[in-house]
Amino acid sequence: MTNQPFTLVCLPFAGSGASFYRAWPPVPFGGQARVLAIQFPGREELFGEEPFDDVRSAGAALVPDVLDEADPDAPLVLFGHSLGAVVAYEMARAIERSHPGRLSHLYVSGSPGPRGGRTERATGLDDEEFLARVHEFAGYRHEAFDVPELREILLPVLRADVAMHENYRPADGEPLAAPITALRGADDLLVSARQSREWATWTRGAFAYRELPGSHMYLAESPDPLLRVLSSTRL
Repeated sequence: MTNQPFTLVCLPFAGSGASFYRAWPPVPFGGQARVLAIQFPGREELFGEEPFDDVRSAGAALVPDVLDEADPDAPLVLFGHSLGAVVAYEMARAIERSHPGRLSHLYVSGSPGPRGGRTERATGLDDEEFLARVHEFAGYRHEAFDVPELREILLPVLRADVAMHENYRPADGEPLAAPITALRGADDLLVSARQSREWATWTRGAFAYRELPGSHMYLAESPDPLLRVLSSTRL
């Protein structure tokens, strides 16, 4: 393993946007990584675009732009939390098909293995029940959803993301060549340690499991432990 610079591609969780990762301080990476925060359509500067409605097609669609923006000489590392984890996995599959050897590592956070999932669903509930169910799942509710004007704007995107995640089924195929690290908040009531460790069967490379302080949304509660893990990546 070498201590070389890499491009860290970050995928948002349901209802969030690239600004979450753009707010990360650059200091923890010390020039070691360039953070490339990916924007999903339907939010922030891409507000007028139709949101994704399928995880597998979303992962494949994002790859060309990521490869265009990433430093071609730097290793490529993917990170995604919850919905972002399965989109990152589908991106990883697409990259390994089209550019073998280009992907160096996949970090999946707050997510069971691709064939895991919840038995209870939020899709199809009315607005209040939907938000309450999402809050129950994540243990987190963004304050913007308590402002009627903002909720009207944000709710369709969150609904699209949640439906996309709940309807996700991975395609059959070979495990990834790239190593996978599964991350989980130690107090996460949504994703168990056993479910997080399911990712071990989805790689032919090395697998690691790490627990960080906090609940399912540990990275919103305090990003510092996660930043230390990501900045310590050795390729």
